[in-house]
Amino acid sequence: MTTINPVTTLTTDGEIAVLSLNHPPVNALSAILREGLLAGLQQAKAMPGIRALVLICEGRTFLAGADISEFGKPPQGPSLHLIQDEIEAAPFPVVAAIHGTSLGGGFEVALCCHYRVAVPSAKCGLPEVHLGLLPGAGGTQRLPRIVGAAKALEMVTSGTHVGGAESLAMGLFDQLVPEGELLAGAKQFARQVLAEGRPLRKVRDADDKLLPDRGNPALFANFRAANAKRFRGFLAPEYNIRCIEAAVNSTSFDEGKQVERTLFLELVSGIQSQAQRYAFFAERQAQKIGDVPADTPTVPVARVGIIGAGTMGGGIAMNFANVGLPVTLVETSQAALDKGLAVVRRNYENSAKRGKLTAAQVAQRMALLTGSLDMQSLADCDLVIEAVFENMAIKKEIFARLDAIVKPGAVLATNTSALNVNEIATATTRPEAVVGMHFFSPANVMKLLEVVRGDKTSKAVVATAMQIGKKIGKVAALSGVCPGFIGNRILAARGAQSQAMLLEGAMPWDIDRVLYDFGMPMGPFAMSDLAGLDIGWSAETSRGASIRDLLCEAGRRGQKTSAGYYDYDEARNARPSEVTRGIVSAFVARQGRTPRAISDTEILERCTYAMVNEAAKILEEGIAQRASDIDTVWINGYGWPVYRGGPMFHADTVGLPTVVERLQAYGDRMGPGFSLSPLLLRKAAAGEHFTR
Repeated sequence: MTTINPVTTLTTDGEIAVLSLNHPPVNALSAILREGLLAGLQQAKAMPGIRALVLICEGRTFLAGADISEFGKPPQGPSLHLIQDEIEAAPFPVVAAIHGTSLGGGFEVALCCHYRVAVPSAKCGLPEVHLGLLPGAGGTQRLPRIVGAAKALEMVTSGTHVGGAESLAMGLFDQLVPEGELLAGAKQFARQVLAEGRPLRKVRDADDKLLPDRGNPALFANFRAANAKRFRGFLAPEYNIRCIEAAVNSTSFDEGKQVERTLFLELVSGIQSQAQRYAFFAERQAQKIGDVPADTPTVPVARVGIIGAGTMGGGIAMNFANVGLPVTLVETSQAALDKGLAVVRRNYENSAKRGKLTAAQVAQRMALLTGSLDMQSLADCDLVIEAVFENMAIKKEIFARLDAIVKPGAVLATNTSALNVNEIATATTRPEAVVGMHFFSPANVMKLLEVVRGDKTSKAVVATAMQIGKKIGKVAALSGVCPGFIGNRILAARGAQSQAMLLEGAMPWDIDRVLYDFGMPMGPFAMSDLAGLDIGWSAETSRGASIRDLLCEAGRRGQKTSAGYYDYDEARNARPSEVTRGIVSAFVARQGRTPRAISDTEILERCTYAMVNEAAKILEEGIAQRASDIDTVWINGYGWPVYRGGPMFHADTVGLPTVVERLQAYGDRMGPGFSLSPLLLRKAAAGEHFTR
């Protein structure tokens, strides 16, 4: 065995050389790995008697993509393009031996190898689009030469990971070998290639899969049209499409690759990719808690209890059943319990209809759910989550009962979206066991989990909640206790400005349109209609004190009544309502106000900058650990466009002095309760940032 460098070794087995890479945790294509790979290839070429080379990785995966921490820094070591040229120019067949995942730049290296062997569990793909990028090392040019333009478009714009069997069928892998026999299987395959005299196959030279689509612009136009909603606001999908177009229509591989290179450089230096790369790291940083070490002991969770089988409770239960954890669902009536379990079953069956689950998997997950009308059935649960409606008295009553029932050491969690976790904890004799676990609706779909740390919540319980969040596939972010926690508190600040502008002359659809065009999935008024305007509203106590009151009194309670801020057709498509316009105008007149024209710029600035201001207060109060956690919450829980990086990243992009200047310019329009964050003022004055 020859040690090439600290991460690379070269061994031989007769006429077969084996170049092995080991750069934990994921064999990222960092400078040291690229150096070892290039040197190993060159040394193998110089060795007499070598007729083939197997490229393999140790650890849990094949080559990962580029080391994105190197982006924006001066280049070090050999380029990936140089290594790819070295592979393709080898005088003998180079066989990539793939296990785990072969993604991004790692898969682009594999595509330069003459052949690819993998175990069945292996996956490959080009997920760069998720970082606002495109495969910049020939991936957009080589992929369609194997799978055709249509499939390549789907793969590069979705970032889909393709499994072993499908990859074999598509031609991405040449052979599958048994699990645990990758090296032996790859060497055997190499010997077979030599014995049969197979050519040194270069993907770059293959055009047969491109020819059917050459001169067929309809393929690309139709693909853009079919995915317009999914790609809205993003640059990277369009740039990936242009690269596939170039692969199909260019006169040579090198011509198409030059298009790819030009567009890659434009993306990597642009703000969208910077934002998406920032969000990628922010999400991982959110897992780290300053005073809770990574090795903090956690509570083993083998059984979960959930109180409330409604929309939230049922959705929460699905998360645990999905990962094989048994769940006991407790309700107050058999009818409510049956209804909740039926909704869960229907959700699973709908997934099966879409091909995401088998009938056996549906049965398996439903078997993990046990319904009960007796809270005593929660006695042996390791984690109990209360998911009833937002009423402090009821929640405290439930926690008092749990305190007497649930075994010592168990975690007692509340799904409250805004109520004081500290007050809830006072209902127990073990406040250290109480934590907020705020799921977002629909709980089985939404990625965010706000973990709310009470004043007395133990480190072990905090660590357990964060760990469980990760286990069930959520993005967990820590919040301290305050009304609305991180996400809803900031949402309230935006809502206050939206309502204020409604009274100043803007219409609901004006405000919603501006925020939608900014990249939000919907504006505040469309969101209110979706949720139901009558949530928390009572006909008995309503006095027409707000526009919402007047709408509800008129029977306009949102999508469920086909009328709210908007009018809705049978398919729930929204259109501006003259009835709402009249209600708003009359209310404004009664207030003695004179409506004015409000620009799109003012709408956007007042909504988004008010959010930044509130977020700065949250940060200064210690409710959030770091600015990036706030951005993680808003990207994963509220639909802030990831290509804008979150409110704090956006503020840094605009410039904090600009944010302050514009908020000051609006002055009294911001409302009597509005005040500028001292932290925001200090950072703006000092020329500092929140996220850079």
